[in-house]
Parts: sequence; structure tokens; C-alpha cells
Amino acid sequence: MDSATSDRAALQATADNGLKIVVVGGFGVGKTTMVRSVSEIRPLNTEETMTRAGEAVDHLDGVDTKTSTTVAFDFGRISLDERSVLYLFGAPGQERFWFLWDRLFSGTLGAVVLVDTRRLADSWYAIDRLEHHGTPFIVACNDFGGPLHTEQQIREALDLSPDVPLVECDARDRSSSKYVLITLVEHLHQLSAARVRDAAGPAAPDDDPALAAALTSEPTP
Repeated sequence: MDSATSDRAALQATADNGLKIVVVGGFGVGKTTMVRSVSEIRPLNTEETMTRAGEAVDHLDGVDTKTSTTVAFDFGRISLDERSVLYLFGAPGQERFWFLWDRLFSGTLGAVVLVDTRRLADSWYAIDRLEHHGTPFIVACNDFGGPLHTEQQIREALDLSPDVPLVECDARDRSSSKYVLITLVEHLHQLSAARVRDAAGPAAPDDDPALAAALTSEPTP
């Protein structure tokens, strides 16, 4: 387990608004890679070497070259501003660790469902659990060089609501992963503003300026 932190981005004492984000998806879709690529601190990983003992329970179709796996969660952090930070939790992908997901979802502001378009069915459980918990999410298609699918084909395969953002990404690339998180934050801001308007009626303000500033600010490099 790797839990050391980097010297380049110590959390300031003034940071008092932690926003929890979860990255979920099937086995081997790139969740650990995304957390590693975008975190401003050295991420905590709970990766262990895969053994022959797990072959009978782990489904390795399409990921037969994978040699390690997350057994608890990954953790990283991105600062939005001096007082607000995103805490990133990458969920384990194998079915035998799914029991951990409900605990990870507790207190979550929103989620990224990372998918491999060669194995779209592996993402159904993640979407089902998020919808069960009422957790807002977006879907990000990680680039594995597989066959191309249209946005409509992916939406139909995953039965996505039209208001759920769908983006493409390369989880290995920091800027691409940042774009995914910014898309999620903007989605959450829009949902929050809509709830404010619905609760207060036609005279409600468009949004909460403080929330807008915290959520729409691009994470610092």
C-alpha cells in the first residue's frame, strides 16, 4: 500500500470545504490510473498483485494482461481554491469487492462512471448503485483503442438519461482527467442551481455565488 504524500501540495489549514468525488466502473477500466494522473498529491493506492487464487472468481475477459488490482480504494486530492478541495476515491472494480461501494458512496457529492466501450456491460452495476443512492454522476469513456461507438449507441447501451453528461477521455492524461472532473463539477452546479430555483419558485436566484465559485473553478495544476 502506498500512502506517502508529495511535498508539492500540502493541504492548507484554511481549507475547510471538502467535496467528495467517487470514480467507479468495471474491473480494469482505468480508475486507479485516473486518480493517479490527476491528483496533486501522491495518491494512496491499495493495489495488490493478482494471484492464481483469484482466477476462479475474477472475470478477466479483455483485461487478461492486468497484473494488479485495487482491493479497497484509491485516494487523491485536487484543490479548487484556498478553502475548497476535491477528495477523489477510486472504487475497486471486481465483483467480490463491490460490497465496499455503498460505504464509499456515503457523503459523496457526485461520481464519475469510467467505462471501457469494449466492455460496456461491466458498467451497469456502477450506474445501478449510483441511481439507487440518488448520487449524481457523469459517464466518461476511457480510450482503449477499441471500436468506435456513436454517443447515441453508448447512451442506449447504458440506458443513460439525456441529462447525464457523456464525455471521452484518456485516463492516463492529466488534462483529460481534469476535463472529466470539471465536467462533473459543472453538472453538479447545474443540478444545485436547478434545485434552488425549484424550491424558491420563479423569484429564486439563478445560483448561489459561493457554490458556483467553488464548483466551477478549474482545479489547480
